[in-house]
Amino acid sequence: MDMPASGGRKVREGLGSMLFSRVAGPSGPANRARIHDTPGPRWFGAERPIRRVHGDASMFIGGLSALLLQSLHPLAMAAVAGHSGFRGDPWGRLQRTSTFLAVTTYGTAQDAQDAVDRVRTVHEGIRGTTAAGEPYHAADPHLLGWVHAAEVDSFLRAHQRFGAHPLDAAGCDGYVADTALVAAALGVVDPPRDRAALTALLTQYRPELRATPEALDAARFILRHPPLPRAARAPYALLAANAIDLLPPWAPGLLGLRPARGPRATCVRLSGHALTRTIRWAMAPPPRPAR
Repeated sequence: MDMPASGGRKVREGLGSMLFSRVAGPSGPANRARIHDTPGPRWFGAERPIRRVHGDASMFIGGLSALLLQSLHPLAMAAVAGHSGFRGDPWGRLQRTSTFLAVTTYGTAQDAQDAVDRVRTVHEGIRGTTAAGEPYHAADPHLLGWVHAAEVDSFLRAHQRFGAHPLDAAGCDGYVADTALVAAALGVVDPPRDRAALTALLTQYRPELRATPEALDAARFILRHPPLPRAARAPYALLAANAIDLLPPWAPGLLGLRPARGPRATCVRLSGHALTRTIRWAMAPPPRPAR
């Protein structure tokens, strides 16, 4: 009777370790210990909605959806295509992003501020001109505002659809307010502090959005040619289908994508729930020893 439990535990630990290494990188264990075990004040207490959202497996779908949505701003996409190295080192970019989210959400206030300062320094040096001749600067508050709004909307959409414990209306507003603290520290001017303001801001950006060749190329790379082993491609295809389905209704068409409709859409969402439950099961932290 012990063998099945032992075998299940090994499968769980193996899958969890593989996922964590992909998302957090080789420094993941050390970063996790530093983020969670270093004493000191935090930007967000344990009761804050941002901790619930960013700690849930729904982030796997929300994060991919956010990348697709963010790519629709030509200046943001030009900065990514020209400076982020997402093609040459996509996992490194993911690991840097996930570490930043973890530090600002769960780390000490000092570590969070240090992480923000490093990102602001990087943004200051990212400048260029799009193929259409439009200048961009990654530290531009307007551009930062789009990246922030698209990210927060995608994370919240994913959590409300696939999260283990979706937020009530006050919790959704609280999450947007929590993320505004980080956004303001990064240089966003007057970031939205409730869901209504977030929706209004996304609407304001709509006239600026279009799918450039760089955005279409990025979508093909992210959705069809991710650098994954063969065994991971089928689960990733389900994740990608749900990321597309999660986008605002007006967004997929700009990228030449066709979300599932009717019964197929129901199947896609059911697969998203199964996928996030599996990730949640695999990455659940081990129980702490009794003291």
